Amino acid sequence: MKRFRNILHVVEPSVSQEAGLARAVSLAENSQAMLTLIDVIPEEMLDLSPAPRGPSPVTFRESVMSERRSRVESLIAPHADRVDHHIEVLIGITFIEVIRAVLRDDHDLVIKTAENPEWSRLLFGSDDMHLMRKCPCPVWLMKPEETPNYRRIVAAVDVDVHRDVPNKQLLNDRILDLAASLALSDFAELHLVNAWDAPNAGFVGIWADDPDTTERHIVEMEQSRHQVGMDRLTYRLRERIGSDAYDYLSPRVHLPMGVARKQIPQLVEKLRADLVVMGTVARTGIPGFIIGNTAEALLHQLQCSVLALKPPGFVSPVTLT
Repeated sequence: MKRFRNILHVVEPSVSQEAGLARAVSLAENSQAMLTLIDVIPEEMLDLSPAPRGPSPVTFRESVMSERRSRVESLIAPHADRVDHHIEVLIGITFIEVIRAVLRDDHDLVIKTAENPEWSRLLFGSDDMHLMRKCPCPVWLMKPEETPNYRRIVAAVDVDVHRDVPNKQLLNDRILDLAASLALSDFAELHLVNAWDAPNAGFVGIWADDPDTTERHIVEMEQSRHQVGMDRLTYRLRERIGSDAYDYLSPRVHLPMGVARKQIPQLVEKLRADLVVMGTVARTGIPGFIIGNTAEALLHQLQCSVLALKPPGFVSPVTLT
């Protein structure tokens, strides 16, 4: 199992989080990591005017923070003797304070139960999406009814066969390493998916004498390139985790033809996957455009837990000041 040193668990009061916390504790225990529980109180909750002759604003604020700390203490109490842990109760906007905690204390993993807003069919709420877009370390968002052990894990990679992009290769390797580590830990099936397309094939009728044959040739060549790209990824994975572990996992490779935003959710639903491990950063270098359109579309469709990673060198737009 990949070892983390400093795990941050974000308390999400709106949903049941015992299952997510249990997994966070287990991961911290197995990694001998520090586990921090952070609860963020919205500023507006403390700006409510107290009743006439009520406590002063300072007393009211201290009372609310104390009550929230007691709630978090009761949450971790059943696991308190298993891991080194501490609690932080902060005031502000949840995703901003969480990212600042990551920057300040060098957390290497954020775990949070998804908000699952009642008014929406989406699993992930606003803070969830902000964390996946902007948090520099991996973000693991879990369903409220998280299972103790995953049965099927999907690692979604983006194999660029037309140009060499070092950071993308490193991100793909990180995605596979984490997915493989979790699959080994949970005795789960590991599925690797790369959706591909051949958009140029649709235009061969403009210039080709035999459009059908030419189109088929272009599609076959594109599929072959992506198969070679996946073969390289799996070969490197075998080298990193060892042949015995790789053969035990026997990852299933999927190369569906079509756009990723459609093909990957369909595969995840078909497999009834418990977790998708994926990258969330766009290819473009435009400042502020920090999540890809494909990743955004995927996240709005997935109904399972997600572990989202950034490439090496990612700099969050959130700062400590």
